[in-house]
Amino acid sequence: MLLCLGRGITDLGALLTDERAERRLAAVLAADVAGYSRLMGTDAEGTLTHLKAVRKALVDPSIAAHRGRIVKTTGDGMLVEFASAVDAARCATEVQRAMADQNVEVALHQRIEFRIGIHVGDIIIDDNDIFGDGLPALKASQNRAGSASLMTRNVRSAARSISPLRIWVRRT
Repeated sequence: MLLCLGRGITDLGALLTDERAERRLAAVLAADVAGYSRLMGTDAEGTLTHLKAVRKALVDPSIAAHRGRIVKTTGDGMLVEFASAVDAARCATEVQRAMADQNVEVALHQRIEFRIGIHVGDIIIDDNDIFGDGLPALKASQNRAGSASLMTRNVRSAARSISPLRIWVRRT
């Protein structure tokens, strides 16, 4: 079967294969730094040095401790996969608490504060990257988070089932 795309002709059989994509249910956490452009505009080298130190000392160890896998990083942001919504929520809570403690002595305009969104859904794994219809909603919830953590309804439900977990949101 031939398919005409624009001016070219493509063999649809070559596009469609019997190969199935690897899919799984996962909790996906998206995080970035609130006000990153402003921080970089004020002190790019200092901001980058501070962010790298925070990642090394706090964020990456917390992700590992909660059995997460960093899928990708993008400057100030990252996408992390967890097998459990509870682990993702615990990681986010731990990071937000530690950052609040660290920022007590930091001037408001110099603080690194993370916006974190968490969503549970079916993902497709391709070359160590992930795709899924819930990822755009995840990005939207992350953008609404300000300098806090937001979770979709299914993540909140799972997180509430674990009594020691208290969802913590810092008001600024």
